[in-house]
Amino acid sequence: MGNRAQVEVDLSAISHNLHRLLERTGVNIMAVVKADAYGHGLVPISRAAVTAGASWLGVALLEEALALRSAEITIPILAWLVPPGSNYQSAIAGDIDVAVPSIAIFQEVCVASRHLNKRARIHIEVDTGMTRGGFLYEWQSFLELLAISKDEVEVVGLFSHFARADEPGELQNSLQLKRFMEMSDDLNEIGIEPAIHHLANSAASLVDASSHFDMVRTGIAMYGLTPDLEHLGSSEELGLKPAMTLRAKIHIVKDVLSDTPVGYGATALTQRDTKLGVIAMGYADGIPRIAKNVGVFHDGRRAPLIGRVSMDQFVVDLGADSTAEAGEWVTVFGPGSEGEYTADDWGRASQSINYEVVTRIGPRVPRVYKPIVRVEDQ
Repeated sequence: MGNRAQVEVDLSAISHNLHRLLERTGVNIMAVVKADAYGHGLVPISRAAVTAGASWLGVALLEEALALRSAEITIPILAWLVPPGSNYQSAIAGDIDVAVPSIAIFQEVCVASRHLNKRARIHIEVDTGMTRGGFLYEWQSFLELLAISKDEVEVVGLFSHFARADEPGELQNSLQLKRFMEMSDDLNEIGIEPAIHHLANSAASLVDASSHFDMVRTGIAMYGLTPDLEHLGSSEELGLKPAMTLRAKIHIVKDVLSDTPVGYGATALTQRDTKLGVIAMGYADGIPRIAKNVGVFHDGRRAPLIGRVSMDQFVVDLGADSTAEAGEWVTVFGPGSEGEYTADDWGRASQSINYEVVTRIGPRVPRVYKPIVRVEDQ
């Protein structure tokens, strides 16, 4: 293990989750590995996803896609947040598909294509109700431009993004689906029929078969975390296995008396004579400063956080009878199968979501990987 903290990533869990999603959807899967694979590690997770059967990789940034190509990962990759002024020529040269959400970006992609004398592979992004990326009021003007410029690019895909897929039954979901199909028809009318239509994120992949089309994009579910605990249920209920476990070392164990103030601002007092453990992680590592009612797991029981999280450390109440010693490892969060806190617990405790908990674990926390275990090896 590392000197003070580390992330352990179970690649067998990634493989299990992807197989589960493949069985559930019956279509191609784009494994979403943006943001350093949600904090799990861009290249190792991408390789595991390819091994497990992902047909595509999805990233936000062109830099992420280029890093995957540098790692000799050859399957199709889509980068969907490539703003004007980017080096589109590097994407085209690297056979990286790019999203086109605006006329300005389309025009720059066409210029890059002409310069290289190679057609760019694009996915047209349409705004069906998220009111974020994608064509909205420019749509008709774009269709007119595309009709006379379509030979300059290869339109591989059409895609959009749900705003409320994690709330099954919401009217907005069906309205977005309807709008997506209408915009697909608009393309067909000018002679363009993309090979791939993709709308479903993890939540829709799990609960809305009508939105699966040719491919689904699975991010959070691939990492074994629920898209929404309240509306969709827990990871266990969805048949998913969380891949990330965060561990840290106890820096100091100290005996303290009741009514002892702890941490910056003396915002907490010990409620009894007890033992405190100083954990060698803090908000510089991604531990939320505002977290409450969570902590660490040691020797079969939970030890709650006490006081404010500092930049490099936080304090937990181990209990007067604790046998914990300095230098021992504790679990900050994990799958929850042994009673430890989970990423969902930390999300609630910091007024956030599991997505933010795993993606914010900083780069100074090393990642280690448990390899995929084949059934015949077990």
